[in-house]
Amino acid sequence: MKVLIINGSPRKGGNTAAALREMENVFREEGIEVRQIDIGTEAVRGCIACGSCAKNGKCVFDDKVNEAAAEFRDADGLVVASPVYFASANASLVAFLQRLFYSIPFDTTMKVGAAVAAARRGGLTATYDELNKFFGISGMPIASGQYWNGIHGREKGEASEDKEGLQMMRTLARNMVFLMKSIALGKKEYGLPEKEKRIATNFVR
Repeated sequence: MKVLIINGSPRKGGNTAAALREMENVFREEGIEVRQIDIGTEAVRGCIACGSCAKNGKCVFDDKVNEAAAEFRDADGLVVASPVYFASANASLVAFLQRLFYSIPFDTTMKVGAAVAAARRGGLTATYDELNKFFGISGMPIASGQYWNGIHGREKGEASEDKEGLQMMRTLARNMVFLMKSIALGKKEYGLPEKEKRIATNFVR
């Protein structure tokens, strides 16, 4: 099984990375393949609504979005992590996720999603909620831990002192592995849920 991790922090070896390391250790102990893509320092532009992805099966801007899409296709789970900026995720990460989820041509139903936020003090839950929206709209079960998935620290390395936060990351990773394995068994036995043809309305007609 495979997990794709998207790290939205521009700080190499920062507190977001500390949270993800804790999760990655659990994944490897459980025999899960891990692929991480760091986009915090990338010049990620936003979607321009050109519609090319519907024709070509990929984003018109050939950057790390398309690289991640290829990894996401084969993954059983996706972890998205971000530092908190003004009670929100890193803007580069949001642009990245909007283009990724909009442009992918494959079904993400029953791939497991997990969101992680890192902050000095506040804004964790707002960022956590923001990131989970991408999973909820995509038919992806959302992995939870023992609290809202966040870790605290300001200076690089301070997150290693957040013992509860680190435990939350380990719990989240174990729960995510359990979900992925359980869904794999369910798919083998029962297949994916039946899908109706999508009805899309604009509240007018």
